[in-house]
Amino acid sequence: MSDWELWQLLLPIILLPVFFGMGWFAARIDMKTVLKHAKTVPESVYAGLDALVERNTGKAARQLAEAVEQLHNACEPALTLGKLYRQRGENDKAIALHRALLDSPDIGNRRDRVAYELGLDYQSAGLVDRAERIFLDLQQGNMAKQAREVLLNIYQQDRDWEKAVATAQALAHDEQTYQFEIAQFYCEMAQAALFRSDTAQAHAHALAALAANKKCTRANMILGDIAQKHGDFAAAVAAYTAIEKQNHAYLGMVGERLYDAYDAWGKPEEGLAVLTGYAQTFPQLDLVNVIYEKSLLLHGEGAANAAAVERVRAKPDLAGVYRLLGLQISDLNPAWKADADMMRGIVGRQLQKALMYRCRHCHFKSQVFFWHCPACNKWETFTPNKIEI
Repeated sequence: MSDWELWQLLLPIILLPVFFGMGWFAARIDMKTVLKHAKTVPESVYAGLDALVERNTGKAARQLAEAVEQLHNACEPALTLGKLYRQRGENDKAIALHRALLDSPDIGNRRDRVAYELGLDYQSAGLVDRAERIFLDLQQGNMAKQAREVLLNIYQQDRDWEKAVATAQALAHDEQTYQFEIAQFYCEMAQAALFRSDTAQAHAHALAALAANKKCTRANMILGDIAQKHGDFAAAVAAYTAIEKQNHAYLGMVGERLYDAYDAWGKPEEGLAVLTGYAQTFPQLDLVNVIYEKSLLLHGEGAANAAAVERVRAKPDLAGVYRLLGLQISDLNPAWKADADMMRGIVGRQLQKALMYRCRHCHFKSQVFFWHCPACNKWETFTPNKIEI
């Protein structure tokens, strides 16, 4: 082995104590810096943090307010204190604090952030117009995205769907296009137009919803309803049956309307056959009642009972048991009829409690179907068929 090779092997070992000493020295310097800064932080800051850990927000607010008074440049603690005031419902204190910060000469590059917090204060206090003005002004700064997200929530709460569409389009990017929400906004505008009997505007909004999201089942429901109003029953059938390819789970919501369109078109048997085919292909659909009622109308009680029994046996549940008991009571021995009727009554009462629509996102339950969950504000998260809770 040459001297040079030996030197290459020994050099790292020789320098090891030097590297160790440098690391120790750097650590000592960093620790001294940390301790120096820690001594400049008022004890009330740590007391406030400790109170937050213990979830004593009242004490935390008092301690942080004391710290803000003691610190010279207290923007960050003041922002935290403002959020805490808002969380506690003390909106007047939060507003006063954030407005004072905006007037402070030490605000620096935090102006947009403070203005954003002030907007949230106004929103929390119910002063939505003031909040909206602040968030609109922030759309050109570094808080633009956050401001638009709050504006989108405001416009949804105010049912200002045109502004909601424009804001969602401004927020859209490759990872989140907001097309799903935009389609629902157009559907809301279509429903409002139908309420005003403006079917032409409703039709245009429903088509815009499909352009935004081609799988928007609600848009096809609206188009089917419009076509039915105008007597175009073929178009109504086409709109309702298109839901099968979009999301077949929503077919149960248009079962009766679909049959009525076929019936008005002069094809009631075909309409019943389509519903029966859906029920056989998708047993989870809630179609047993409409199939029974239309079979009774077209073919009489015997055929209707047989159709209902077949559907119940394919999908045995509480609703099916209730229907089955109702069908079989008339054929029971008189000695059993009273007991069977009592059992059916018990099942019926349980059905009212157990069968509900439920939000798949937050699990909010309701006897009424919502396109927009009132609990978590998500769109199209309710189960389209009632389920046992």
